Amino acid sequence: MELQYGRIWIGGVSAQELAERYGTPLYVYDETRIRKNYGRVRDAFERRYRPFRLFYAIKACSNPAIARILRQEGAGIDAASVNEILLARRIGAEGEDVIFTGNYLSDEDLREGWKTGAIFNLDDASTLPRLLRIGTPPIISFRINPGYGRSNVGDYVTNAGPDAKFGVHPDQVEGAYRAARDAGIRRFGVHMMPGSCVTDAEYFPYVLELLMDIAGPVARKLGIEYEFIDLGGGLGIPYRPGEPALDLERTAESVVAQFRGKTKHYGLRPPTLKAELGRILVGDAGWIIGRVHSLKRGYRSIIGTDIGMNVLARPALYGAYHHVYVDGKEEATRAKWGLCGQICENTDFWIRERELPASIEVGDLVVVENAGAYGFVMSYPYNGRLRPAEVLVRDGDSWLIRERETFEDTIRGVRIPDHLRV
Repeated sequence: MELQYGRIWIGGVSAQELAERYGTPLYVYDETRIRKNYGRVRDAFERRYRPFRLFYAIKACSNPAIARILRQEGAGIDAASVNEILLARRIGAEGEDVIFTGNYLSDEDLREGWKTGAIFNLDDASTLPRLLRIGTPPIISFRINPGYGRSNVGDYVTNAGPDAKFGVHPDQVEGAYRAARDAGIRRFGVHMMPGSCVTDAEYFPYVLELLMDIAGPVARKLGIEYEFIDLGGGLGIPYRPGEPALDLERTAESVVAQFRGKTKHYGLRPPTLKAELGRILVGDAGWIIGRVHSLKRGYRSIIGTDIGMNVLARPALYGAYHHVYVDGKEEATRAKWGLCGQICENTDFWIRERELPASIEVGDLVVVENAGAYGFVMSYPYNGRLRPAEVLVRDGDSWLIRERETFEDTIRGVRIPDHLRV
């Protein structure tokens, strides 16, 4: 995003042009930024360790056009559900190019996942016997909870440690791999999810050490080798102005040093190092453009926009911060404003007080940054408000990559029983 003469431009296209052409609220993604983000992460690790492979956590932003960009760059797909596996196949990723990291899977999930040939990354040791009743996979991975997690977003998205719902307890890891080995499986992987949106470079080698000190002794005791070790995700981006960004070079250097040291210590043949990333690839490559529809002055001064909790759920869901700009007025004098959407819930009052332009008017455009990850994918229709359109921009061009939801979309598949038609 750039400011030119006070106006906001994204990927070489003005926010005003995008709003006029596609309407608001509108998700906008910068293709060039996504490709650069992928290249930065890949290069930081590949310069220090090979083989290294990135998998895109498609749950972060599941639009096929966005996922296709990352596939072109070389990413595999990390899928959290069978439908995400099917989406991966639509963009040309299948078989072991896909890691299936679902949790609390049903038998139907296991059957359908089995058919796709994706690598099963099981979240619970108790899932293995149910999977083996369907078939014996050629390769299996377990998601290990290393006992500690961290998040810059909040406790609800820590994803590891005693309060997380994810991962195999360290005491159960040996039994899980023993059962897999005894079932005839000969190829193995290891996975963890260290946390969410962490920007402390020193955290990642620390949590990797925890993982390796669980997985290493198991491999040595059972006489197995790991084909890959997956660091999971959690590499964060700064959301607040002035917040330091993750030092990616330092992260890669310290992670690889820890990885090499631990594989040598436990006598492991050097496995492929994998990472499963979403936010750091697409988070800062997405924005939401909305329009001001009302200015209310009462107990508080409130800007009413069409960007509600149904469009961007993160602030209402767990108090996440997103910075807001006002097109054409970023250099104006500031005043204290709240900002809300059009949903009949007070949690839709998602900015209670912030310094925003005092001269803001009805009709102005607001732009919300860092909306590329866990933005549109968490949107939903409520109060009859519909999901926004999605647009891709690059070098001054724009493409509609998802049409705006319509009323007919919301009732597709609905049936009214005959006895209710009278």
